[in-house]
Amino acid sequence: MYRFRIKDAANGQYRVQFTYNSEVMVWSENYVSKAGAQNCIASLKANAGSATIVDLTLGETGSGYRFEIVLASNGQFFTRFKSPNGETMVRSETYTAKQNAKNCAESVSKNAKDATTVDETASKAA
Repeated sequence: MYRFRIKDAANGQYRVQFTYNSEVMVWSENYVSKAGAQNCIASLKANAGSATIVDLTLGETGSGYRFEIVLASNGQFFTRFKSPNGETMVRSETYTAKQNAKNCAESVSKNAKDATTVDETASKAA
């Protein structure tokens, strides 16, 4: 089952995870407010399904909402989802095979829209 999880982070902040069963597929930066985390989820639900996948390792470029396949400094690959202003909203772990990073992007694209959201923070209030 695909889910967005709002989690507590350091210094009273919040973060977002997109999971399949218990496996974390992508995660966000920390947000000062829970509303920021909720906005991240709303944006992914609304835009991931129509976002293109841009392979930066092949010199491809893109704009608007997009998934990017990136070569990490350790020689592995990861995917990140970027907003039109260029900010990274979520990123994945690194994978030894580029295809696995692409599979991650495709799965988030396909499943984010219908994923449930679970608030796992200590204070479930907004």
